Amino acid sequence: QVQLVESGGGLAQPGVSLRLSCAVSGSIFSIIAIGWYRQAPGKQPELVATITSGGSTNYGDSVKGRFTTSRDNAKNTVYLQMNSLKPEDTAVYYCHATIIPLGFGRTTYDYWGQGTQVTVSS
Repeated sequence: QVQLVESGGGLAQPGVSLRLSCAVSGSIFSIIAIGWYRQAPGKQPELVATITSGGSTNYGDSVKGRFTTSRDNAKNTVYLQMNSLKPEDTAVYYCHATIIPLGFGRTTYDYWGQGTQVTVSS
């Protein structure tokens, strides 16, 4: 059983910062990569950021220069630091992980968190 639990969402004013966390738990052999996605009402899901086991990162164009993702391997936790928030950042943010569970050889599986709401409004 693998679980992803996001936290840190909420209401923020434009220009301020928020930090989201994604804690991964369960019987895990290896975490290949963890990503953040978001979906605003009436819009398609959007890639926000990804980070691999080696620490390589990738960002969506709309958040480059404002958002940073990092990971604490000892805690199996990934963070999304969101700076200079804009109203258009309002969305439900989801954590996604590609994981090899224990006992599954080298087969990877995709897991999703439950999502956390981020609302940016004055």
